[in-house]
Amino acid sequence: MATFLGAANQLYADDIDEALIGASEIVYLEGYLFDPAPARAAFERAAAAAHKAGRKVAITLSDTFVVARWRAELLAFIEQSADIVLANEAELGALFETEDFDAAAARLAAIVEIAAVTRGAAGSVVIRGDDRVAVAACPVDKVIDTTGAGDQYAAGFLLGLARGLTLEQAGKLGSLAASEVIAHWGPRPMVRLADLAAEHALDL
Repeated sequence: MATFLGAANQLYADDIDEALIGASEIVYLEGYLFDPAPARAAFERAAAAAHKAGRKVAITLSDTFVVARWRAELLAFIEQSADIVLANEAELGALFETEDFDAAAARLAAIVEIAAVTRGAAGSVVIRGDDRVAVAACPVDKVIDTTGAGDQYAAGFLLGLARGLTLEQAGKLGSLAASEVIAHWGPRPMVRLADLAAEHALDL
């Protein structure tokens, strides 16, 4: 799979709408945008605006190749500006240059408020301080296409946090969203998050 950033390559700091950020609970930053330098500057402005307004900043690591290219810069940004980090197991290992999952997860949790790490069929692990929650993957009859699974997990998880769900509940909503998208072709969900939540007694 080849990643195409499209118009996101043209994101500049001046494009950041601070009023919109102030009206949001969480600002979500896509790690792929560490490649274009102007977008990194936009990240800094968005994070500063979010914290000025008392909002949270979440970032996804996106891809092991992104992490390899920008490891030092990503770590610096995470330590200075991120409240929530989402990653898969491989990306987490690349960030801390280790195959020891528990050690890497502990290191990430030590520098952010919340860490959420997906592990494919093994589900996910969500950590906040001393609280560590293992969330099971939601079973599907047949995996058709995993494109978008991480994005949908992030969507469900962050929506859950923004609406006041517990870590376990937010992780479950992330798993539900991921399970929906891998059961059909394409990265776009066919079921609304609100409907998935309602079907599984998650009160948004």
